[in-house]
Amino acid sequence: MGRIVVTEFITLDGVAEDPGGAEGLAGGGWSFRFDRGKEGDQFNYDEVFASDAHLLGRKTYQAFSEAWPSRTGDFADRFNALPKYVVSNTLKDGEWGDTTILRGEPSAEIAKLRERHDRDILVSGSIELVRFLLATDLIDQLRLMVFPIVLGTGKRLFADHAQPSALRLVSCKPAGETVILTLQRRDDTPQGPSRGEQLERLGASDTAANG
Repeated sequence: MGRIVVTEFITLDGVAEDPGGAEGLAGGGWSFRFDRGKEGDQFNYDEVFASDAHLLGRKTYQAFSEAWPSRTGDFADRFNALPKYVVSNTLKDGEWGDTTILRGEPSAEIAKLRERHDRDILVSGSIELVRFLLATDLIDQLRLMVFPIVLGTGKRLFADHAQPSALRLVSCKPAGETVILTLQRRDDTPQGPSRGEQLERLGASDTAANG
């Protein structure tokens, strides 16, 4: 059975939007300001060659389909050759190689993909899709390449008011000026405090501060 593996470039303040600069975000292209070193390049190479397919949201798919078909080399050839599955109700056609558009209920479609493939199903970019996968506990492994920048604007990977989600650190590796964190979901996910518990804590803090 295949694994759902999410891999993301992310800033220190959690922004995952427009790391390559193609989306026109103010401050976009931030990933190019830093050297990822040989370790970063090897990490990307290894994960693509360990995968059976891409799983993408519409926007990321369209950006990739414009950027990658003209590229050559071992990595680009493998990247282009992988089957692509796009979660979208609006995309009419997929013109980038072997593309299948998933129009059904995402959880059910992803369950079918896991059964269809034996190795990793790689999710890159696709912030809204990743948020859905996080909320529905469908991610087997989360890989974050953390860049030492606070952007202050842009869409963050983790949505505001998301449910608490405890993660287990599998590995932490330096890669040039970045750090690669590999995480998996823990079984003992904490529940957030209730409103009453929050008020009790605030009251206790006020008492201690004024005592």
